[in-house]
Amino acid sequence: MKPLLIALLLASPALADDDTPKFGMAGLLSSKNKQDLPPITLSAGEPLAAAPWELTSGTYYEFEIQSDGSQELALIGPEFFRAIWIDEIVVQGLEIRPLGLDSLEFDEAGEMEIGFIAIKPGSYTLRVPGAGDLQTLQITIR
Repeated sequence: MKPLLIALLLASPALADDDTPKFGMAGLLSSKNKQDLPPITLSAGEPLAAAPWELTSGTYYEFEIQSDGSQELALIGPEFFRAIWIDEIVVQGLEIRPLGLDSLEFDEAGEMEIGFIAIKPGSYTLRVPGAGDLQTLQITIR
């Protein structure tokens, strides 16, 4: 995973035309490269999000997943999770730095925050298994 991150840092447009740094000392993890996404809501029979996500490869994103506990719900999206580099997942103040992710599940009400860098361009889906199109989030990485 480290070679991939190093390659991304070297290939990123870190210098502008006038050779001034575009990012801070943290490179892709710099606050100048960070964007917040709208939260995903896990609730029985409710949509996951108001609109699809349009992401840019090389940008750092953060979003929250909020569950109201109305039902035990999972969120799956292995293709999406393999197209991003997850920096951290924060649950009740505990920071988790996973090597990868396939799915996650809320057994009760709660929330988590995920920070990641979009890497691989393409179209992806996050969804609640067996819930149909209503509980699906379409994601495009450009």
